[in-house]
Amino acid sequence: MKHVYDYMIVGGGLAGASAVEGIRELDAAGSILLSGEESHLPYDRPPLSKKLWFGKQKVEDIFLHDRAFYDTHAVTLAMGTTAAQLDSGKKTITTANGETYGYGKLLLATGCKARTLDIPGSDLEGICYFRNLDDYLRTRGVAAEGKSAVVIGGGFIGSELVAALNINKLHVTMIFPGALLCDRVLPDYLGRAMQQRYQEKGVRILAGDKPVSFSRNGTQFITRTGKGETIASDIVIVGVGVIPEMELAKSGGLEVGNGIVVNEYLETSRPDIYAAGDNAFFPYRALGQSMRIEHWDNALNQGKWAGRNMAGAHEPYTYQPYFFSDLFEFGYEATGEVDAKMETYADWQKENDTGVIYYLRDGKVRGVMMCNVWDKVETARELIKNGGR
Repeated sequence: MKHVYDYMIVGGGLAGASAVEGIRELDAAGSILLSGEESHLPYDRPPLSKKLWFGKQKVEDIFLHDRAFYDTHAVTLAMGTTAAQLDSGKKTITTANGETYGYGKLLLATGCKARTLDIPGSDLEGICYFRNLDDYLRTRGVAAEGKSAVVIGGGFIGSELVAALNINKLHVTMIFPGALLCDRVLPDYLGRAMQQRYQEKGVRILAGDKPVSFSRNGTQFITRTGKGETIASDIVIVGVGVIPEMELAKSGGLEVGNGIVVNEYLETSRPDIYAAGDNAFFPYRALGQSMRIEHWDNALNQGKWAGRNMAGAHEPYTYQPYFFSDLFEFGYEATGEVDAKMETYADWQKENDTGVIYYLRDGKVRGVMMCNVWDKVETARELIKNGGR
C-alpha cells in the first residue's frame, strides 16, 4: 500500500476543512489527506440558497480556503474521489476506482445526501435535487427573469429557494404536504404569517399537497399533484430533506442510528475513527440528549473539535451551535431544541415582525428563535444551559 497518512479526512465540506485547521493547531507535521466526492475545494453551503442569489456574494467568495492554504499546511487533496469501503480493522479506505489508502486517524465528515422522490418521472434529466454548488450553478444558469419554477418542499431549503427565485422575478409555485411553511419549527401563528407574506409576494402555494408525477412537454416540465393540479414550468427544484451519509461507516462496522454514533469526544464505536458534521449523532451536553444537527455552525465547530481530538486534545464537544435563515425581509437565528410540537411562548412586536420565540419542555426553555433580533445568540445559549424558565 503506497498511500498511508497520519490523518485521513473523508468529506470535502465545511467539517472536513475545519478538521484540517484543528489538526494543525496541535500537529504541524503529521501527514493529512482530505478527500471529497465533489471536484470543488471545500466551500460554504448556506450562500447556495441565500446570498449568491441576492448578489451579496460571488461564487469565488464562498470557498473556505484557496489551494495555497492546503499547500502551505501540507494537505494532500483528493477531490472528486468517492470512498467506497472502510476496513476498520486494517485501517484502510478503498475508493470507487480501486485505490487503497491507509490511515492512523480517520474522520468521517461525509455529510448528507439529498432525499429523492420515488414517483414517475422523478429521475427526469433537469429535475434538481438541490444540495451542492453544481446544483446552484445549473439552476442559476436557467433561472432567468420571467421564467416559471416549481419548488417541492416547504422546509428551510424550499422556503429559501422560493424567496431567492421570487426576488429574481421568476413565477414560482410551491408544493408541500404540510399545512404551513416550515411547520416543523415555526409555531402556527408565525407559519401562517410567513405563508401570507409569500403569497403577497406573488408565490403560488399549494399546501397540503404533493407531486405524484413529473413529465416533459417539449422544454417544460409538467408536475401533477395528488389533489389534481397540473403545473407547467421551466424549472423543477426538489428540497424535501436530506439523509445522513452512513454507507461508508456501515461498511466498517461502525454503530449507526440517526447518523454515525459518536461519544462526547466525537469518537465512533471503532478505535481511531471520528465523525463530525451533518452525519454525526452526538451528545448535546446543554440539552442532555443525543442529536444530529444539519447546520453550518455545528459543522464548522464540530469539524475543528474533531481535528483537535484526532491530534490528541481529548476535549469533550460542549459547543452549542446555532442556525439561521433569511426569508425575504424576515430573518432569524436560533439555538437549542426548536420544534413546533413543543410548547412555545412568543415575546412579539407585530408592527415590525420582531420578537423572540421560546420553546419549552416541562416549563424550561430548551430552544430560542430570535426573529429579526440580532446578536443575542450567546444570551439564548446561557438561558438554555442554565435551564431558564
